[in-house]
Amino acid sequence: MLDDRAAGNPLQSIATEFAIDRRTTLKGAAAVTAVGILLGDHAHARSIGAPLHPVVPEPNRAVVRTTINGQPFHLTIDARASLLDVLREELDLTGAKKGCDHGQCGACTVHVDGLRVASCLTFAAKVDGREVTTIEGIGSDGELHVMQQAFIDHDALQCGYCTPGQIMAAIACVNEGHTNSPDEIREFMSGNICRCGAYPGIVAAISDAATRMRRG
Repeated sequence: MLDDRAAGNPLQSIATEFAIDRRTTLKGAAAVTAVGILLGDHAHARSIGAPLHPVVPEPNRAVVRTTINGQPFHLTIDARASLLDVLREELDLTGAKKGCDHGQCGACTVHVDGLRVASCLTFAAKVDGREVTTIEGIGSDGELHVMQQAFIDHDALQCGYCTPGQIMAAIACVNEGHTNSPDEIREFMSGNICRCGAYPGIVAAISDAATRMRRG
């Protein structure tokens, strides 16, 4: 009899529905409370300076086997490192200079497999299995390279900061066959900036060295 009355009583039906909703709500509230406690502990740890022990992955490493100035190297390096930084910081080959560090001034020019590159924009990992030549490696038997001597003969430098990159680019310019006229030399050397303005001497030095390099 009671069940029949309850079944026919709208208020009883509402109470029954409310009871179900209330149980669901209590369960949800318990979960929220637990999360709040956890978050509260986390915030408290931050507020008192306690370490949170984040998981920090080790930097990516790369194994590079390369030849630099005729000498073989087996290097384990940061995969993100530039060729310029590895040459200067890891191998103490400081001839290549860090100028703009954006590939716009040419002070860091080196050769990779005989081609000129901006070493500040070249990943060191990219030279695996390749041959790198820097300003330190262009002479032979204690003799200056023809281009180095030409720069001296034609006074093609002042402060000298850009000179290693200028010389490496100039050698490549000759090897590429772009020294047929002063204008052509200027065009194909335009990626190398001399802040001292020694451009007339640089063009003269390249023209002179190109003639001697062709003979050799």
